Amino acid sequence: MHCKPNIAIDGPAGAGKSTVAKLVAKNLGYLYIDTGAMYRAVTLKALRDGVDLNDHEKLGRLASAVLIRLKVGSNGNLTVLLDGEDVTEEIRLPAVSNSVSLVAKVPVVRRKMLELQKDMARLGGVVMEGRDIGKAVLPDAQVKIYLTAATGERARRRWKELSDKGIRVDQRQIEEEICNRDFIDTSREMDPLAPAADAVIIDSTSYTIEGVVDLIVARVTGERQKL
Repeated sequence: MHCKPNIAIDGPAGAGKSTVAKLVAKNLGYLYIDTGAMYRAVTLKALRDGVDLNDHEKLGRLASAVLIRLKVGSNGNLTVLLDGEDVTEEIRLPAVSNSVSLVAKVPVVRRKMLELQKDMARLGGVVMEGRDIGKAVLPDAQVKIYLTAATGERARRRWKELSDKGIRVDQRQIEEEICNRDFIDTSREMDPLAPAADAVIIDSTSYTIEGVVDLIVARVTGERQKL
């Protein structure tokens, strides 16, 4: 058994998974892995190359050919490298956000990313967040969290995140885009977004980020005492 358990955090767009997972990892001294960043990197490559996002065969070949690396600095910040290029900021642009669910639903793309993600977590001590972690990537994770929030609150958080970066967007438009992503993510054929049967569901609508982090850390330390 691993010395440290793996932690799976799933949930819809804008639920705060990245922020929460990063802080949980920092608090526990674990490795933080943002699987969504990997799908975003593939999406960015497809957009740059002008690949039709409905052409699953081409997307599959692209996903198999690109080199994606995630690096976590001493400050806990994640750097995403696409074929050696730092694309950390570019993968968060609205054009990528609005297309990533179309790429992530492609089975051959998911299988490639799944292989990489499982390899990253093989030694344990990982906080991995995404949409299929608890069910597909780390079904044996000792702690599984499904983090959600009301659609309007998720849209507000995403709007603030983009505004803080100087990107001007309409909050109502963001809410529509989130609803669209939710539909694609929950209705895709392979590993649709849904809580794992043994996941703890946390509705963060009325919680602070710190409050959610405390809940998860308490869960982890409690699980570790049982190991």
